[in-house]
Amino acid sequence: MLEKPQWLKRTFRDNSNLNYVREMLSALHLNTICDEAMCPNYVECFTKKTATFMILGVNCTRNCRFCNVTNREPQEIDANEPSRVAEAVFKLGLKYVVITSVTRDDLPDGGAAHFAATIRAIHELCPDTAVEVLIPDFLGNKEALKIVTDANPEVISHNIETVKALYDQVRPQAIYERSLDVLKSIKLLAPHIRSKTGIMLGLGENDSQVYEVMEDLRAVGCEFLTIGQYLAPSSAHHPVQEYITPEAFDHYGQIAKEKGFAFVASAPFVRSSYHAAEALEAEK
Repeated sequence: MLEKPQWLKRTFRDNSNLNYVREMLSALHLNTICDEAMCPNYVECFTKKTATFMILGVNCTRNCRFCNVTNREPQEIDANEPSRVAEAVFKLGLKYVVITSVTRDDLPDGGAAHFAATIRAIHELCPDTAVEVLIPDFLGNKEALKIVTDANPEVISHNIETVKALYDQVRPQAIYERSLDVLKSIKLLAPHIRSKTGIMLGLGENDSQVYEVMEDLRAVGCEFLTIGQYLAPSSAHHPVQEYITPEAFDHYGQIAKEKGFAFVASAPFVRSSYHAAEALEAEK
């Protein structure tokens, strides 16, 4: 096992905001990807009174080798969850919020209608809040994707996660071309909605493969890109092959900008929803 370098070591302390967010999430019976995916930024985000909400339960129908989310029998859909998410957004005073979910291949629409209900609930209660949804691939179902675009979120994100050559190892239940097609279809269905994706480095990819992903993403019109360091949740997950230096992340970020992305965040601790509002703010 590789030793974690100094630039990936952090220390945090409990604080009032952190405790407030935890208590509010518990009271409203809401889940976050921050907790379920063991995000290294959750203390920082909770301290700033923000979180990435995870809808449709905590049990995923897929079992990606990089992800800490539980692969178990999916839970019943909670029809009141969208209104509770909107209430949490209101209480936190968020002007930008990210909503994601587990993958629900068991549902005919993959959970698209629940995403749409959540978007609308937030926009109704918090009309000045921009909504980003980080969606699964809906098994390539264009009608399901249209349900989401019709709800008119400001940003739709779908993570490509890694290079094409590593899909069989890292995302065996996903298809690289299908994920690209999701991103392409976002712009075809709703050109005004910004499209976004994220990739992890350190899984075993090489430079040329990373550049190929960037070119494939630009070819389907993807506008926002995040690049971060993969951190294995446990020894049972896909092992980290390399810790990428901050300087290398800067280089990848510059290459991505040169390839035409409207916004790029590239650093070891970057995650798809980390400081997500900056992408839209950069365009103002």
